[in-house]
This record gives sequence, C-alpha cells and structure tokens, in this order.
Amino acid sequence: MKPLHTCFLLLVIIITALPACQTSTNEAAGNAEGTENWQPLFNGKDLTGWIPKIAGYELGDNFGNTFRVEDGILKVDYSEYQDTFKERYGHLFYEKPFSDYRLRVEYRFVGQQPSDGEGWAFKNSGVMFHSQSPESMVRDQGFPVSLEAQFLGGNGEGDRPTGNLCTPGLHVVFPDVDTITTTHCINSQAPTFEGEEWINFEIEVRNDSIMRHIVNGDTIITYTQPTVGGDFLPENYPIPVGTPIKSGYIALQSESHPIEFRKVEILVLSESKH
Repeated sequence: MKPLHTCFLLLVIIITALPACQTSTNEAAGNAEGTENWQPLFNGKDLTGWIPKIAGYELGDNFGNTFRVEDGILKVDYSEYQDTFKERYGHLFYEKPFSDYRLRVEYRFVGQQPSDGEGWAFKNSGVMFHSQSPESMVRDQGFPVSLEAQFLGGNGEGDRPTGNLCTPGLHVVFPDVDTITTTHCINSQAPTFEGEEWINFEIEVRNDSIMRHIVNGDTIITYTQPTVGGDFLPENYPIPVGTPIKSGYIALQSESHPIEFRKVEILVLSESKH
C-alpha cells in the first residue's frame, strides 16, 4: 500500500503521515504489537488479581470451583455443579477499574451446559466492562450494571453472530441513529462460529466517547455514550438514571455454558481517574 515515488519531498511527506494513517485504520485491530505495551490480566497460572461474584453467594466465594485455571487456560466450568445450574449466574471481576483502553481475549466454547441451563444460554457468555464494582453487587444479583460484549456460538440452526452488545442497567447511543437506544441486546455484524475454535476478540473503549467490538480483526459494532438506565437496573441503585459512565470494572461471565480463555490482556491508553 506504499506507492513508490521518485520525488524525495513527496516520499518524506508520505512517510511522515503514515503513522497517523495506520493508527486511525488499524489501531483497533491490534496491529504493531511490538511497539505497544500490552499487559496480561490473566497470568496463565492462577486467578491472582481476579474476584468471583456468583449470584446467591458472597463476594469471593468461587462456588463449585466455577472459575479455575488448568494447563494455562482460564476455565468457566460446571463439573462440580451436579448437573444443575440453578440460575447461579456468575462473574469473575478483575480487581481494578479502567476507562481508556483496549482489551483483548481469546476464547472458545466447549462441552455441554448443565441440564437446567436456559436455552438462550447455550454457547452464550461474554465479557462485561464499564461495570459497577463487584463490592457494590447485592448477594442475589445475577448481572452487574455494565456493558456486555456477548459471546455466542452457533447451534446449527441459523445465524448466531458473536460480539453482540447487551446493556444490563445502561443505555447507549449508536452514531448513525444519534439517540439513546433502549433495546437490551443488539446484534453485531460478526459471523457465526459453530465449533470449538478459538476466537480472537477485542474491545476498544475510550471513556464514554466510543466503544468498538472487534472479532478476528474486523470491527463489528460501534456505539457511544453509555448512561445509567433501563429495565435491568437493580432496585435502589445508587447512581442516578442518565448518569454518564466513563469507567468501570472488567468481568468474565459464567452463564451456564462452559467457556475457556487462553488470553486476557489490556493496553491502557490513559490512566483511569478515580
């Protein structure tokens, strides 16, 4: 993509302008890794830095060893549930919040749900971000107030695109509509993945100004301006409806279908202000 020019001045101009061009077109895809300071949130050994919160249990109680690390893989596993999920929706929170960053994970769905897992939760999980803190969740709360990048896998019966947006307790704005969207889940333009292949997924988060979901290098959904509101807002939630959300916690979801993560890493673009 670099045309050859004999004019030295023109070549200098092109070379000078090229980094800005690359940043605007390729930054969200995670290019130029050698010059970027990506930091692992998952160390490949244990759950250091992560806090489980499972509905019906106290903060820190990792019921059934739901979240575990085996052979360098962070697993969401239900083998100790005795085949009954009982709506014990859970989340594994990273210990500190972020506001301006890129998050990258590699995930895959494996195995089968417990027998009482909901049909909609088949090959369904996700990563929550701009979330309320784990400490602020009540004991029986199933889902944190957050943005969710929803992971879906195919069921052999039509399209189930991954990387969708769900918004428990929040609203967002889509740039092409320029008005608050109250729909809880909005499908992305991603493909459907039927098997147990590893998927490379990235989120670009710029405070409250822009959010992008990226699957295998392709931007599949873009939105902006998350604010508090909606039917999934917990009773007596202390942050007023309409409040802009510019930062928050990151959490991996447990929603009844086993899922594995072999990479969870972050590129901080600027430090959170708290």
